[in-house]
Amino acid sequence: MAHDHEGPLARLRRGHEELVLRQMRTHGPLNRAELGRLTGLSRTTLYDIVSALVDSGAVVATAPAPAERRRGRPVETLTLHRDAGQAIGIDFARRAVHVAAVNVAHEVIGSASAPHGAGLTWEKRVDLAARLVGGLAGGTLRLGALSGIGVGVVGPVHDASATDAPASTASATGIPAPALVGPGSPAAGAPRPHEDLPILLRKRFGVPVLLDNNTRLAALAEATWGAAAGVQDVLYLRLSHGVGGGLVVGGALHRGARGLSGEFGHITAEPGGRRCSCGKDGCLETVASIGAVLDAHRAAGDLDGFLAALSTDPAARRVLDDVGTRVGAVLAAVCNAVGPHVTVLGGELAEAGPALFGPVERALSAHLMPVSRPDIDLRPATLGEVGGALGAIALVLHDSPLLTRYHTPNSVE
Repeated sequence: MAHDHEGPLARLRRGHEELVLRQMRTHGPLNRAELGRLTGLSRTTLYDIVSALVDSGAVVATAPAPAERRRGRPVETLTLHRDAGQAIGIDFARRAVHVAAVNVAHEVIGSASAPHGAGLTWEKRVDLAARLVGGLAGGTLRLGALSGIGVGVVGPVHDASATDAPASTASATGIPAPALVGPGSPAAGAPRPHEDLPILLRKRFGVPVLLDNNTRLAALAEATWGAAAGVQDVLYLRLSHGVGGGLVVGGALHRGARGLSGEFGHITAEPGGRRCSCGKDGCLETVASIGAVLDAHRAAGDLDGFLAALSTDPAARRVLDDVGTRVGAVLAAVCNAVGPHVTVLGGELAEAGPALFGPVERALSAHLMPVSRPDIDLRPATLGEVGGALGAIALVLHDSPLLTRYHTPNSVE
């Protein structure tokens, strides 16, 4: 932390250190060339800063394995010291709680899930989350320097107070910060969906809480650890009991006004179609959610039965072909508007594999601008049900104003 008695050069050096640490916290393991591009620091300054951080123990330099080495000087990988702290992510899904933990070196320590009934109170859901967290890493998990929990919830997360938050709560791209609840936070008393949840978690874990929509967080997770790891511009769509998604733009989660970004399930896919729960007619969710698919193919009582029928039942394949065509058309409209590098398709319905991805890709190609067609990169999601919890951790690592000051393992304040 910078102190009042530091001179201008000392403050400048401290700023360079924090810039380097922030990039490593956000992006995970990097080499010096990648750090140089991200920070814009000169080669001499960067090497000086990195050497000092390695000497202090805040950063660990790892040489490549012999099998990975090429001619010339080995390219070292730089990571934050794994013992400096850990982050917890919790996803309160509709009928389950998912938790995950990651250290500051971006290593996933563990994850766990447990189902629950529809009527479980928030207090009992927090109790369930605490038990799951307690079982991670053999019960040795500690928050350490990170001192924050990322949380995903179902539905829009409004954050009317985001514009009143300190400047440090916004990402470098100017995207509004997530809902923040903690000591002195202006969001602490603001009305919001699930407004009791951050307070309950704050009492249980003793740290501030960052809150966002769990499907949108799954998009961030896929761009951090999953199918689109390292990609800066990602479009994610999840086909589940509901249909939604998220956008990662320039490496940061896009939330939109009033927390409504990523509501792709409410783009019109069938003009004049069935009434949607949102009040409109013919939304994508009315044709591509699990319930809509099962309604269209009445022979299968549940999703597992429907997926099993795809190999032998032409009617099931026709249903999925129609769904994939409508999904692809909606995705193409969004792609034409935002131009992602990678499109990720997830959710339980994506387990249909080629039977779904084939018609989606054909519709994408048909509806994309011709100049964009050669660049179609449609990928299946890889993180499964724990994606929301991992995305909540990425939220902490990327955006938390709590992390603007990094504590080394041996630091004393």
